[in-house]
Amino acid sequence: MATWLITGCSSGLGRDLAQAVLERGHNAVITARHPDSLKELVEAYPDNALAQALDVRNRDQIAQAVQAAERRFGSIDVLVNNAGYGYRAAIEEGEEADVTALFATNVFGPVSVIKAALPGMRKRRSGIIVNVSSVAPRIASPGSGYYSATKLALEGISATLRKEIAPLGLKVMVVQPGAFRTNFAGRSLQGSANTIADYDETVGPRRKAADTTSGKELGDPAKAVHVLVDVVMKEKLPDSLLLGSDAVTWAMEAIKTELQEIDDWKTVSTSTDFA
Repeated sequence: MATWLITGCSSGLGRDLAQAVLERGHNAVITARHPDSLKELVEAYPDNALAQALDVRNRDQIAQAVQAAERRFGSIDVLVNNAGYGYRAAIEEGEEADVTALFATNVFGPVSVIKAALPGMRKRRSGIIVNVSSVAPRIASPGSGYYSATKLALEGISATLRKEIAPLGLKVMVVQPGAFRTNFAGRSLQGSANTIADYDETVGPRRKAADTTSGKELGDPAKAVHVLVDVVMKEKLPDSLLLGSDAVTWAMEAIKTELQEIDDWKTVSTSTDFA
């Protein structure tokens, strides 16, 4: 039995993951900005579930959630940074206040949660940090630049953190989901109120108001979260775990394109060395 702390459990993959973890008999500190949304899970698993109010932008709430987890269950074995949301806008359309709030939630929030959980993990020389990213940065879809930037930042932090804490017996894994039927467009997607007609062809079809993909995604979230629990419980973790056949296809195509470009420009790239 392990103790999990999962952010963003009110809906989507976070909710399904909390359910899967509790079904498997693990302890779970389940968090949401409005913890009343977690009442059913706590009632169904009174011995193993602990609900906490947590807005990842609120450092006091982060500290309280970590302390409550350690008081109730003794430790945090697995931290899952799942809380976050999407934002659609052309780069030129992005509004500063919106973008600042996006980075506060998708990047600085998870970092604050990690920093709060790490002292206990370091002391025990045991712990796993799972940061939920997206396949979006690999495909760079028009309109998703700011969202992709937050996920790229989280992945860069994860890659460095992995090397920093590996000698202490701690692990870091990034999860890169494709499209799953979690009502992401309805619940977790925002968009700029400022639109520019010149971007109607590239960004227009992906604006929130024009989104027609909700409910048609290939990914089954119930399957995804059970796969995630299985992988986390393994001795060896991948650095990055793609989830969904679409994510695998997009990632492989992006990597092939990048490798080809590196090879095409290799002579130019290497011409800058001292003779």
